[in-house]
Amino acid sequence: VQLQASGGGLVQAGGSLRLSCAASGRTFSTTGMGWFRQAPGKDYEFVAAIDWIGGYTYYSDFVKGRFTISRDNAKNTVYLQMNSLKPGDTAVYYCASRRRTGVSLTTTASYDAWGQGTQVTVSS
Repeated sequence: VQLQASGGGLVQAGGSLRLSCAASGRTFSTTGMGWFRQAPGKDYEFVAAIDWIGGYTYYSDFVKGRFTISRDNAKNTVYLQMNSLKPGDTAVYYCASRRRTGVSLTTTASYDAWGQGTQVTVSS
């Protein structure tokens, strides 16, 4: 599976961005996708995830109510709509896909393929 992330940019606090992650290759072998982020000098941080079966979504506490993860099956693309952005959301955002079920959705080790990352910068 190959993943291509896009949609990052510079936005003022309170603004919105929509990230996209286009998947290609053996996408039928995946069970879901997730978004992580990494701020300078910090570890990867789970943001959101979606399961293909049932379309269940999961969010970290710090983005609940502000971010929405969704999928366009026809385009093999997962989106992360980010509203009410804060300076603390500044990071490189990565999308990732997983094949296994019954694993933790919030740990990077559960994911098999990663996109290249897209920079999100929120100014105060």
